[in-house]
Amino acid sequence: MRQKTLREKIEARIADKQEDVYLPREFSDLGGEDQVLRVLRNLVRAGNLVRLGYGVYGRAIQSRLTGEAILFSQNGFSGAVRQALTKLGVDWEPIEAEIAYNEGRSTQIPVNPVLRVKGRFSRQLHYGKTELILER
Repeated sequence: MRQKTLREKIEARIADKQEDVYLPREFSDLGGEDQVLRVLRNLVRAGNLVRLGYGVYGRAIQSRLTGEAILFSQNGFSGAVRQALTKLGVDWEPIEAEIAYNEGRSTQIPVNPVLRVKGRFSRQLHYGKTELILER
């Protein structure tokens, strides 16, 4: 019986987890940092993952229309970004416009993902042409 390759181990761990966002440090127990990053890059090329930013990867599925890899997240890009910030240990909160919409005080739906971060955070998270906008 042959041993599983690092790629097979990482793919199995991704399949087991019910999460939409992954960080390379989640796979550090399986191999070295360079090896894990190489496998994640190959998974992005294969269409199993999409890169959302430096060290942040999202689960992907194949689009029925174009055949390209698209982000697969229950709550879209906004939900994936919130999950990523939480995993990175960044304190965040929704902006006032989103709170007002959720409470029924407004009918305007926030279009772009905007979050207020507490503390320092300088990474840019984006998917395609959609980019996370940060408020301080």
